[in-house]
Amino acid sequence: MSARGWGWRHAGRREWAVSDLDLVIEPGERVLLLGASGAGKSTLLAALAGVLGGEDEGEERGTLLVDGVDPTQQRGRVGLVLQDPDSQQILARVGDDVAFGLENLGVPLHEIWPRVRASLDAVGLDVPLTRQTAELSGGQKQRLALAGVLAMRPGLLLLDEPTANLDPAGVAEVRASVGSAVRASGATLVVVEHRVAVWRDLVTRVVVIGADGRLLADGNPDRVLAARGDELAAAGVWLPGRPVLPSLAVRPARERLLSATGLGVGRPGAQPVAEGIEFALGAGEAVVVSGPNGVGKSTTALTLGGLLAPRKGAVTAAPQLAAGAASAPIRWSSRELLTRIGSVFQNPEHQLLASTVRAELAVGPRALRLSAAEVDARVDELLARLRLDGLADANPFTLSGGQKRRLSVATALATRPRVLLLDEPTFGQDALTWAELVLLLGELADAGNAIVAVSHDEELAGALGAREWRLEPRRQQEALR
Repeated sequence: MSARGWGWRHAGRREWAVSDLDLVIEPGERVLLLGASGAGKSTLLAALAGVLGGEDEGEERGTLLVDGVDPTQQRGRVGLVLQDPDSQQILARVGDDVAFGLENLGVPLHEIWPRVRASLDAVGLDVPLTRQTAELSGGQKQRLALAGVLAMRPGLLLLDEPTANLDPAGVAEVRASVGSAVRASGATLVVVEHRVAVWRDLVTRVVVIGADGRLLADGNPDRVLAARGDELAAAGVWLPGRPVLPSLAVRPARERLLSATGLGVGRPGAQPVAEGIEFALGAGEAVVVSGPNGVGKSTTALTLGGLLAPRKGAVTAAPQLAAGAASAPIRWSSRELLTRIGSVFQNPEHQLLASTVRAELAVGPRALRLSAAEVDARVDELLARLRLDGLADANPFTLSGGQKRRLSVATALATRPRVLLLDEPTFGQDALTWAELVLLLGELADAGNAIVAVSHDEELAGALGAREWRLEPRRQQEALR
């Protein structure tokens, strides 16, 4: 692929997402694409895949070619795994979803199902082919999206944060399956990931895009990281072995705010995914919930947050949290939840409501009927601290994945709830935005609020001073009882 003075600007924006990019990637190269959150990495991948959009969605300049032709003409040659796996699911069953691309490429029927099973095995998605895709966890959906692309055996494989929501075992499995696929096929690989260590020994080249959308560094991974480490760290690149924030002692719990007893959780109409949960949360405390993909972490968080009814047992708010409302959060109205329990979903787009970033941040404070001055003060502070001030008038759906995540966290912070439940709050963040998010959450805990974060981020608990709570698969839960 080659880019010559290439740039892209979203419709209605003054700034270019990528600007004056000159870059050549030779066949068979394995490239790690780094850069600040919002620097245009996902935009470049979408352009290479030929799915960036037409003139109604933005403005393009310069040239971008794949094998010497426009990327939109490379049907079947380029495979893209998107940052949001939900947007890549097409059919209702796992096997059919993976087979969809093969059918569109005209792969003979006798080859399709062996390739479907082999790609699912490669990414470690051990579920029946008939499993409903809607029943998969976020991490399982990521594996499914990758399996669908690997099954097509593309010549150019583009991965946009493919391990963001995976447990540590899943990260290793996916990285190994990608390595095997590109070595066997000779495919060119371009992977976007903030954590350098995951891909460092697989890639042959590092390309860094600066916050202004221009090329900042390019070359052999070891040489680039060694020679320009300080400059890259200042630009938000995660450098192996260089901690971003120091580890804190575990925060002590004060008076109890929320508890669960004999709790069973599950989506309506589906089998419970976890049972026998006992949990207590105190004011000023931070908890990081970990465990394998599919174990029920997100479902547990939604149940603790009063958004899903318990399948068994109970979730109980202490009187100081309920503050006159019912003791069971599931019975609270949306207004009662606002200052009591705030929830941040795994997929940021599931809770975007307004047409601009500024208006999105103002939704909660206005629902609390705060004064216009107080609403503006809270919104302005969050815009500045989370580096969204330059995007205040942008449509939230045009933001990068990392920017959407910061916005979704900020919308919950704007109402300052006593308990804040966050599902993968740090995915898609560069080192600088990650640190600011963690510091903001720490300040909330310092003020006596409680934080619960579902996360595979191995550095989050230490930097936040959180105790870790690990959920085990249901079969292990049953064995322990």
